[in-house]
Amino acid sequence: MKATAKQLKIIETLKSKSSLKQQIYDNTCEAFRLIKEELQHISETLNSALIEDDPRVHLWYQDHGSFSAELKVAGDLLVFNMHSNVFQFDREHEIWKTDYIQNDVSAGYSGIINIYNFLADSFKYNRQEDLGYLIARIYINKNNHFFVQGKRQSGFSFTTLGSNVIDKKSVTQIVQAAVQYCLDFDLLVPPYDAVKLVTVGQIHQHINDARISTGKRLGFQFRSDDIDK
Repeated sequence: MKATAKQLKIIETLKSKSSLKQQIYDNTCEAFRLIKEELQHISETLNSALIEDDPRVHLWYQDHGSFSAELKVAGDLLVFNMHSNVFQFDREHEIWKTDYIQNDVSAGYSGIINIYNFLADSFKYNRQEDLGYLIARIYINKNNHFFVQGKRQSGFSFTTLGSNVIDKKSVTQIVQAAVQYCLDFDLLVPPYDAVKLVTVGQIHQHINDARISTGKRLGFQFRSDDIDK
């Protein structure tokens, strides 16, 4: 049976979009592989330098498979997470105003790798209520072009899509900026009034499991902590 015009349109769209998204997914997987290599490398390199000064202070890398990896940096934990899907930016995003995207709309589709900062003790003691912070997102498109959306003070310098290709050198810069940021992002005491009341259940949990919610900015909100748009 011959396909109708509408069916042919659907087939063509499936072919073009599926191929596009598969290419982006492959590019993102390769970028994530490079990130995991760098995480292992920085862990081994810095540990060899730290061991002589204080063996208690060290980095620890753990690979959690295709979509997740962790780097423990002293009392902090960086979680790198690759999303399994491909996304398009919403129509209000600044990226649509660039010549790069206006000349090729398909370049606006991207894979995403998220970088989160947690307290290492949150995982060590299984404190499910503790908070983590998204400190950066890496967007990668069909051309292996990428940009990083991150904290204003984080040191992530790749902010323009179309001018940078993700490679070993850029990945090294991203990982080092993430490590430096989490070390500079200190745990602050929450305001007294924010923690002056506690339930019997919470204190029992605290005694048994140390589960009173903790995060680096618990009770605070800083304009400088916002993610760049």
